Amino acid sequence: MSTKNENRGPSAGRGHGGFGPRGIGRPVEKAKDFKGSLRRLLGYMRPHQLSLVFVLILTILSTVFNIFSPKIMGQATTVLFEGMLAKMRGVPGASIDFEAVGRILMLLAGLYVISAIFSYLQQLLMVNVSQKTVYTMREDISSKLSKLPLKYYDATTHGEILSRVTNDVDTVSQSLQQSVTQVITSLISIIGVLIMMLTISPVMTLITLGMLPVSAFISIFIARRSQKYFIRQQKILGELNGHVEEILTGHTIVKAYGLEEDAVAQFVRVNDQLYDTGWKAQFVSGTIMPLINFVGNIGYVAIAVVGGIFTSRGMITIGDIQAFIQYSRQFTMPITQMASIANVLQSTVAAAERVFELLDEEEEPEDDHQAVVLTNPRGEIQMQDVSFGYDPAKPVIKNLNLQVQPGQLVAIVGPTGAGKTTLVNLLMRFYDVGEGSITFDGHNIMNLNRGNLRTMFGMVLQDTWLFEGTIKENIAYGRQGASEEEIISAAKAAHADHFIRTLPEGYDTILGEDASSISQGQRQLLTIARAILADPAVLILDEATSSVDTRTERLIQEAMAKLMEGRTSFVIAHRLSTILDADRILVINHGEIVEQGTHGELLAQGGFYAELYNSQFVAELAHEVG
Repeated sequence: MSTKNENRGPSAGRGHGGFGPRGIGRPVEKAKDFKGSLRRLLGYMRPHQLSLVFVLILTILSTVFNIFSPKIMGQATTVLFEGMLAKMRGVPGASIDFEAVGRILMLLAGLYVISAIFSYLQQLLMVNVSQKTVYTMREDISSKLSKLPLKYYDATTHGEILSRVTNDVDTVSQSLQQSVTQVITSLISIIGVLIMMLTISPVMTLITLGMLPVSAFISIFIARRSQKYFIRQQKILGELNGHVEEILTGHTIVKAYGLEEDAVAQFVRVNDQLYDTGWKAQFVSGTIMPLINFVGNIGYVAIAVVGGIFTSRGMITIGDIQAFIQYSRQFTMPITQMASIANVLQSTVAAAERVFELLDEEEEPEDDHQAVVLTNPRGEIQMQDVSFGYDPAKPVIKNLNLQVQPGQLVAIVGPTGAGKTTLVNLLMRFYDVGEGSITFDGHNIMNLNRGNLRTMFGMVLQDTWLFEGTIKENIAYGRQGASEEEIISAAKAAHADHFIRTLPEGYDTILGEDASSISQGQRQLLTIARAILADPAVLILDEATSSVDTRTERLIQEAMAKLMEGRTSFVIAHRLSTILDADRILVINHGEIVEQGTHGELLAQGGFYAELYNSQFVAELAHEVG
C-alpha cells in the first residue's frame, strides 16, 4: 500500500540541531532538470520583480546594520576598559566616560531597531510574493486538472496527484518564504563579516578561516555516513505508513478474521526497525554540531590568545577583540546556513519540477471552433466498425457495429473485462475511438462539442460519488439552478424522500467527505435522484441498484422505467434478471458483440447468453432452496 508519495508530507525531512529546514546528512531529492525547472519557477516570480527588488534592498540594509553592531559595541567596551585602567593607574582626573558609553549604546539600540524594522518589512514582502506565486501555480493546476483526459486519471494514482497539488506546492511556498531571504542574508553576512574582521586583524582572520576546512571535512565525513541511515529510515517509514493505512481501511476485515494480534505484531516489528534506524540516523547526524562547535571553540581560544598578545602590545583594543570574537561566531553561521539552504533549494526545485510535470501532461484536444452543439438531442446512436484499445497493440473492442434508435433500452452483458465499461467511455468521449466512427443523431461525435455531448448523458454507477455538502446540493449537482421543488420531486421519484426526511436536518443534512453517515444503499438512491433531476437524453446505468434491498430495487426499477420512457438507455447488467424487458441485449465477449437480440431470442439461440442466464438462474434457485 505504501507509495513513493508517502514520504512527501510537510514534515518530511525537517532539520534538527540548528541546520534549518533540512539537516545536513539527510537524503536530498534532486531535480532531473535543475536549471530548466529553476528557470521556470523564477518565471512564476517574474510578475513580482519590483517587490523582489525591495526585498533585496531591505535584506541588505537589515544585514549591514547587524554587521556594524559588534564593532560599535566593542567601542563601548573599549571606553569602559580604558577608563577603568586609567583609574587603576592613578591617572589624575581619570574617570569612565559614561556619556560616551551612553551615546554608543543609544546608537547601537537605534541600529538594532532599524535592522528589525527592515527585517520585518522584507519578511512581509517576501510572504506576499511567495503566496501570490503559489496562488498562480494553484490556479494553473486547477485549470490543468479540468483539461486532463480520463486516461491520465486512470494511469495515475490519486495519492500521486494529491501529493503534487498539496505537498509539493506547500514545499515551494515554504521554501520561497524562507530560502530567498536566507540566501541574501547569508551572502551579505559572509562578505560583510569577512571585511570587518580584516579591518580589525588580518592575522586573526586567517586563524578563523583556517578552522573552516576542518569543519567542512567533519560535516562531509559524518553526512556521508548518516545519509544511508536517513534513506533507510524513509523507506521503513513508507512501509509503516502503508501498514497503518491498510489496517485502518480494512479494520473490519481484520476484526472479522481475528487477526488483530498479527496486525499489532507486524506494526511492532516495523516500528522497532524504524526506531533502530531513526536512532542511528539522529545520533550520527547529531554529532556534527558538537564537533563543529568543538573546532570553533579551539578557534576561539586561539583568537583569544593572539588577541591578548596584540592588546598587550597595543596593536588592537580590547573592544576590537570582543567584536572579532562575535564576528568569528557570525562568520561560521551563514556558511552552515548556506549548506542547508543548498539542500532546501534542491528539494524545492524537485517539488516544483513535479508540479511542472503535471502542468505539462497532454490535455484533451480542444473542440474545433466549428464543433456542433445539439439543442434538441433525440438519442439516436450508431457505432460503425469501432475498434479501440487502451494500448493500441491490445484492442479491447474490435470491429463493433451497433444501431440504437431513440427511446430504446439496450442492455450490455458479458464477463468482467469484456469491454462493457469501455463502450460507455467511448460514447461519452472519455476516450476517442481508434478506428471506425460513432454518431449521435447523425453527427460524428468527433465533430460535436465535447462538453455539450456529455450533458446529454446521465450516469448512475455502481460506485457512488457524493461530495461534502448538503443532500440538497448533492442532488442538485445533476442540474445547476434546480429549484427546491424539483429536487424534492427527483428524490421522491428515486424513493429517497422518505429516508431523507428521517434525518435530523432533512434535505439540509450535511454529508461528510465519504458520506459515511448514511448507508451504501441510501447513497445510491441519492445518485439516482441526481440522474433523474438531470433529465438527460441518454441514460447509462451500471448496475445502479446493486446496493439496495430487493423491495427498494423493485421500486427503483419502476421509477427508472418511467424515467427511461422516451429516452435512449444503456444498462450494464451483471444480474440478468434485471434486463428481461430490454429492447435489445448486447452480449459482449473479448471486445466483440457475439450475440444480440431480446431475452427470449437469445435464450432460444442457446448460446453464450443462455449459458450465462442459466448459470445465474441455477445459482439463485440453489440459494433459495438453501
